[in-house]
Amino acid sequence: MAVDALDTRILRLLIEQPRTSVREYARILGVARGTLQARIDRMERDGVIMGTGPVLSPAALGHPVLAFVHIEVTQGHLDEVGDALAAVPEIIEAFSITGGGDLLTRVAARDNGHLEDVIQRLIRLPGVVRTRTEMALRERVPHRLLPLVESVGQAAGERR
Repeated sequence: MAVDALDTRILRLLIEQPRTSVREYARILGVARGTLQARIDRMERDGVIMGTGPVLSPAALGHPVLAFVHIEVTQGHLDEVGDALAAVPEIIEAFSITGGGDLLTRVAARDNGHLEDVIQRLIRLPGVVRTRTEMALRERVPHRLLPLVESVGQAAGERR
């Protein structure tokens, strides 16, 4: 789906001022409220905008330990293991990957002992062959999308 310059401006506002009303966004951008709402609706329909909820901190929720757990899966069991991972609340993301391992999970834990308990739970899942864990020490670049949005918007402007 093509994101044009106006879409980029809309996305920037949604990222930078998430609690602002559609009416105020329209005023800031100098477009009709209906136009703005139609653009937002289209980007939601097309999967560009995937949610509007708050961004939460696992650390503030009492889970300051962050680890990346690579999981090697018995051939033919990727879907079952993936489904089982969804039942583990400490797993906050999971991806199928290439390279070393079949799945990469991001795990939040209360402390190192809790992390070990989570890993032991993962190892016991049917279809899991082995795990490899890497602990995050410090976040260097927080999750962000604005630079990518701006890059896509810039490229759209250059194609015109």
